[in-house]
Amino acid sequence: MAMDLITMGRIGVDLYPLRTGVPLAEVDTFGRFLGGSATNVAVAAARLGRRTALISRTGADPFGDFCHRALREFGVDDRWVTPVAEHPTPVTFCEIFPPDDFPLYFYRRPKAPDLVIHPGELDLAALAAARIFWMTGTGLSEEPSRTATLAALAARDPERRDHVATVFDLDWRPMFWGEEPEATARPRYAEALAHATVAVGNLAECEIATGERAPRAAAEALLAAGVELAVVKQGPAGVLAVHRDGRTAEVRPHTVEVVNGLGAGDAFGGALCHGLLAGWDLEHVTRYANAAGAIVAARLACSTAMPHPHEVDALLDGTPPAPDPVPPKVSLP
Repeated sequence: MAMDLITMGRIGVDLYPLRTGVPLAEVDTFGRFLGGSATNVAVAAARLGRRTALISRTGADPFGDFCHRALREFGVDDRWVTPVAEHPTPVTFCEIFPPDDFPLYFYRRPKAPDLVIHPGELDLAALAAARIFWMTGTGLSEEPSRTATLAALAARDPERRDHVATVFDLDWRPMFWGEEPEATARPRYAEALAHATVAVGNLAECEIATGERAPRAAAEALLAAGVELAVVKQGPAGVLAVHRDGRTAEVRPHTVEVVNGLGAGDAFGGALCHGLLAGWDLEHVTRYANAAGAIVAARLACSTAMPHPHEVDALLDGTPPAPDPVPPKVSLP
């Protein structure tokens, strides 16, 4: 049975302060959550009822065991998440200064296991059969993950009638790309865009991929690079989605009290996949994904915060998001 969605990319443990507005040096209590952008997208789509799986690798350590357990609890198939004995499972810390300052600190050295995915380990038949395949820019930053990611993209047949999309999450993290990251990344991004049918990114990510930062120009450049649908996330200005056939959707953001904006893009991605799988029109898909992202922005964590269908429907109907499952404590000056 083909998967609705297979994602490929980062997995790890997020350690988030349970008190917002406090510098990391002063935080003494953290929550432990499953993390990684490709992981969160798979979790988000699973929450919406989709059959999802992840291709990644962890360390052969207790945090790796936690990742497997969490994936299974969220309903994400973990058969293609394998251990790497030489490298520890990554850990990511963040500082939380709402509404718009969320510095991240990645602990992924000497090398993250999710960058040690080898082409020969891929289940190409499953990748070819999946209705949607989702990959990320980070997977292109180092070998052997770069070659494996491109091999996974090459396994996708754009003529298959049961394929819905091959999605490139531009996912720009310059700290993963070594010296001269922009010059190194752009040709790799171009190579992946030639295989993708959908590209998703914020303004900075679109600029890395295309050299264009203005939303409409960035969307047109992504279409010219080979995709059929360009989705440009503009933060407070909303979302622009442009299809090669001329369809366009421009969606304004929902007003919520932001707690932590880090998981909003992944919730958007999982909901985008859900809408594409459902065959909704472009306007509804974009509005739905935008609402899912807003719900997670109003919550502390990422994976555990991913919304259920009734929550997205409620926000689209004008009902504010439900209370955060992990309510943060706010430090007073």
